[in-house]
Order: sequence, then C-alpha cells, then structure tokens
Amino acid sequence: MSSFRPLNAEQHQAFHDGLVIPAHPLALDERRQLDEKHQRALTRYYIASGAGGVAVGVHSTQFEIREPRFNLYEKVLRLASEEVDRAALQRPFIRVAGLCGPAEQAAAEAEIAAGFGYDAGLLSMGGLQGLSEADLLKRTERAAQVMPIIGFYLQPSVGGKLFSFDFWRAFADIPGVVAIKVAPFNRYQTIDVVRAVCCSERRDEIALYTGNDDNIVNDLLTRYRFNVNGRTIEKRIVGGLLGHWAVWTRKAVELLEEIKSARKHDVIPLDWLSRNVEVTDTNAAFFDPAHGFAGCIPGIHEVLRRQGLLRGTWCLNPQEELSAGQREEIDRMYADYPHLNDDEFVKAHLADWLA
Repeated sequence: MSSFRPLNAEQHQAFHDGLVIPAHPLALDERRQLDEKHQRALTRYYIASGAGGVAVGVHSTQFEIREPRFNLYEKVLRLASEEVDRAALQRPFIRVAGLCGPAEQAAAEAEIAAGFGYDAGLLSMGGLQGLSEADLLKRTERAAQVMPIIGFYLQPSVGGKLFSFDFWRAFADIPGVVAIKVAPFNRYQTIDVVRAVCCSERRDEIALYTGNDDNIVNDLLTRYRFNVNGRTIEKRIVGGLLGHWAVWTRKAVELLEEIKSARKHDVIPLDWLSRNVEVTDTNAAFFDPAHGFAGCIPGIHEVLRRQGLLRGTWCLNPQEELSAGQREEIDRMYADYPHLNDDEFVKAHLADWLA
C-alpha cells in the first residue's frame, strides 16, 4: 500500500479559498479510440485557463473507461498527470481522481491514483444502491486510508441516492475526508450536508464544493449559518468541481474570482441573481435535463468540438448522443450569452495546446 500523502499547506489553503476544478472529458476519434493528442490538449487548456485542478476518471471522463474492453482508467490518469508535471506550475494545483465501486475497488483505484501523483479522490456513491449508510461509511474509511477523500452527494436522477443528515455528520468525522462535492440538485439536501459539516469538530478541515449545476452562482455566494451547541457556525461553498466547468473554463475562472471579491467585501449586487440564471440556462443546454441528462456528456463534447479542443462528440457508449434539439439549444447559448464563452481565448492558444 502507498503511503498516505496529505495535501500540503499551500494546496490546503488554495482548496479552502476556492478553486475551479473541471471534470475532465475523454477525447475520442471517429473509431471511438482514445485521441491522445486532444486528451493532452484538454488538460493544457484547463491549466492555461487558470483552473486550480482537474478531476479525471469521473463521470465526464465516462465510467466505461474502467471496463476491461477499454482499459483506459490508468491511461487517462497518467496523461493528465504528465501534463500537470510538464506545466511546472508555480501555484497550487489539485489532481483529483474519480474513485468508483465497492470498497476494495475504490481503494484499489485510490492506490493507482496515488501512484500517478494524484492528491485526492472523488468518491462516487453511484451504483451502490444495495449498500447501507453504515456500509458506505466503512467504504469511505477504507479509501481514506490510501489518499485524501472528497465526498460526493450525487443527485438521485442520475444514479445517486438520498442520504440522511446523520450520514453526512458521520462522514465529516472520518479522518482523511478533505472536502465534499455537494451535487444533489436540491436545496434541502444541500443544507443537510453543510449543516452536518458545521456540526463536526472537523468542520475547518473540510472544504465544500458545488456540483449543483442548476445553482452554481448562488451556491458560491451563500453564507450558511447554523446554531451548533449554542454557537453560530458559518460555512461557505467555496469553489466548484463541475462538468459544467469543463467548457468555457477561462470564463469560469474569471467568474469565481469575481465572486471571491464580492464575498471578501460582503457585497452581493442583485445582478448576481440574474447571472445565476444565465449560467443555469447554459447548463440546461449542455447537460440536457429536458431528456433526463441523456445528452450531458455529448453536450460538453459539442462545445469543445466547436472550439477545436475535440474532434467530435463520440462517446465510448455509442448510445450516448446529443438529444433532439440539444444542438439548437447550444446555438441559443452562444447567441444569448456571448459574454460567457471563451472562444477567443481558445482560438489564441489552440495550436500550442495541440502541438
């Protein structure tokens, strides 16, 4: 077993200040084979955009990479890690690896990720409907013996399950848990997670990140306050670990910096409510909630294809395609919110990233 390596002091501080962490897509060619050139270009794009990390081997990277017939999990982790090393960054950067499956599989994937220099594992709760909350807590403890763990409250409509407040309260107490990605797409359940962390003695060791694609801006602007044993405890969702931020990433970085400034001065202009709607509208086009999120991965691919960062929208599963009308909705996003895309930034650097 590899030695547990905690986040260093700079990484810890940056993680708690708030980072843009895109969920890394998978670049394929027309034969649905890995397109290493464009896979590396994507990582270079995220680094150049100012992202504070990347999450690889997660849903946006396609869970099928773990299947023996594709056998791509280790390769995509290695490619991204090599590009981060090559960039020789002078700022903190968090490499996040997706961890899936029962306890032994998740721990084994954590070992692989740690071996490639990853800093934390995003522990998926999907596909484990038969496990109890107690089982899932033991699974988390097992993975957290290998590397720092980011919890993941995944919305039920795409394979997640509902968890009790007590589950998240116990989850926050597990040594090695460094963050939770809050993505139930539900205000009640989002509050459960934040309150549970506030009630834990480890509250200051855990960073909260939004995965609520339907409420990104508001999540990042909100100050949560709870009475805990007679004390008022405050906590913020400080950054985002998002598939949505896999596209137009430069603008996402600018957005988060603006939000940080607003938080610092404790002044939230009403215009931010309208900006939240703009971002949510674009997410609806990319992620396809109109069809139960069936086109969410091809939607991300379509934006990257238009920019030249991908050659097509192909997925490992040939059934995953853009939904009817989704391409037209993405056209509408470009027309209605031109200030949200980073096409000019990509155009200026694409040749270098593809070199």
